[in-house]
Amino acid sequence: MSWPFLAVFFSGWLFVDAAYRGPRWQRWVFKPLTLLLLLLLAWQAPVLGPAGYLIVLGLLATLVGDALLLLPRERVLYAIGAFFLSHLLYALSFASQMTFSLFWPLPLTLLIVGALLLATIWTRLEALKWAITAYVAMTLLMVWLAGEQYFLRSTDYGFSLLAGTSLLLLANVVWLLNRYRLQFRAADAVVALCYFGGHFLIVRSLFL
Repeated sequence: MSWPFLAVFFSGWLFVDAAYRGPRWQRWVFKPLTLLLLLLLAWQAPVLGPAGYLIVLGLLATLVGDALLLLPRERVLYAIGAFFLSHLLYALSFASQMTFSLFWPLPLTLLIVGALLLATIWTRLEALKWAITAYVAMTLLMVWLAGEQYFLRSTDYGFSLLAGTSLLLLANVVWLLNRYRLQFRAADAVVALCYFGGHFLIVRSLFL
């Protein structure tokens, strides 16, 4: 896993560098390239199975969403729809392998995080209020299902899923706050780090 990790890290770093000081074409190249490297890594899993194919489809949906945000005129609503689909596919992948249990502090914490996030940005969302609400809810559901995998069995597989989805949640929190409430210079770097790291850890679970 070390060489694929280094390839993803280097490609992601070049994207972050472009976001601050590089040419626009570099952003166009290295964000999709990083996700394509993750797709290639996922295809190398020893056994994919239905859950693995759902993760691959989730990565493809993410790639579409990113492409929509990189267009000269952003298609934010369609991008959010693609990201919603990606997290839905991830959630279905996790649910297909779990035995239901309830570690109640996790969903309670996630509900509080979601409520605080939406309360902070609600007045700035305008026509996207319900689309972003649905997207946030799906992201929280994805993290909850991944968390149940870990708290039920405490395996490396479950930890990889929980850590990956938690990073994706953090990436979305920072992205939404930066976009709709308070802009700060480090946001692009934090979002990219959590975003690529989260997807990498989810793909890593296919090897465990």
